Amino acid sequence: MKLSSKILLTSSAAAAGMLSAVGLRFSSKIMYSKKSTDEQIIEKETKVRQLFTMQEFESRKKESFTLQSPFGYPINGFYIPADPPSSKKFMIFCHGVTVNLLTSVKYARLFLNRGFNVILYDERRHGQTGGRTTSYGYYEKDDLAAVVHWVRERFGKKSLLGIHGESMGAATLLQYAGLVEDAADFYVADCPFSDLNAELRHLLKTDYHLPQWPILPVTGLFLRLRDGYRISQVSPLLGVANINHPVLFIHSKNDPFIPARMTEELYRAKPDKKQLFIAENGGHACSYAENRDAYEKVLDRFLAEYVPEMV
Repeated sequence: MKLSSKILLTSSAAAAGMLSAVGLRFSSKIMYSKKSTDEQIIEKETKVRQLFTMQEFESRKKESFTLQSPFGYPINGFYIPADPPSSKKFMIFCHGVTVNLLTSVKYARLFLNRGFNVILYDERRHGQTGGRTTSYGYYEKDDLAAVVHWVRERFGKKSLLGIHGESMGAATLLQYAGLVEDAADFYVADCPFSDLNAELRHLLKTDYHLPQWPILPVTGLFLRLRDGYRISQVSPLLGVANINHPVLFIHSKNDPFIPARMTEELYRAKPDKKQLFIAENGGHACSYAENRDAYEKVLDRFLAEYVPEMV
């Protein structure tokens, strides 16, 4: 073999090895994102932001439950009855990536105060719920369907039901409603991404200062091989036009992690029965923490317009 051919083969092997390392690294970051501990979440939510107290949460009457995911692992959560407990209004909460159901408690308080029963649960691979990987809504949307079916079967198919999600949880509920089944009566999507591919491009540019090519194509190949889906399949934008029930879209104007333009894009794509609130203050997932009065007013306006029987 000529020297030039050997050099070419060596260079090609080195390039392939480097691309494989990149694909493995970035697909692992997506699949196995580092999770916060309960202690870290409680510190941030109760002491830094002062959004609720653990004493209040622990003293509330609640019932733990375990469901079976369609993918074979347990889904764990809490049912917290309203006062009075005869209420037929229910609210399911979907949290964001790296955290667990404790970050949904602040939103649960808003709806408990408005007479809703509350369903909190840990999403796939978070908290006490099983699951090997995080998929940003691809698998999580079917887990949410299992939770919705459980609520309908246990509390009555005619119960009024809403779903609130934050960040990945918001992206999950939009994929559920647009791509699986539009089986809730309304939705509140707080700071969702519109499309995972677009979000990864944004993060590569802002957090890593790296080009999208060839990183994203290689990462996408590794995700497909390792976790069974394409990046292009994780996209609330694919199905938002299919959602017939009302959606309240929320985002902080200066969110550095998921740009507010993504929520605005989703809002434009939904034909009707929708409201949009772009909060002036706060970073990612901080629209309520930094704009509490405005958040509650927007929520009440949305409920009064689209689901007045629930107010």
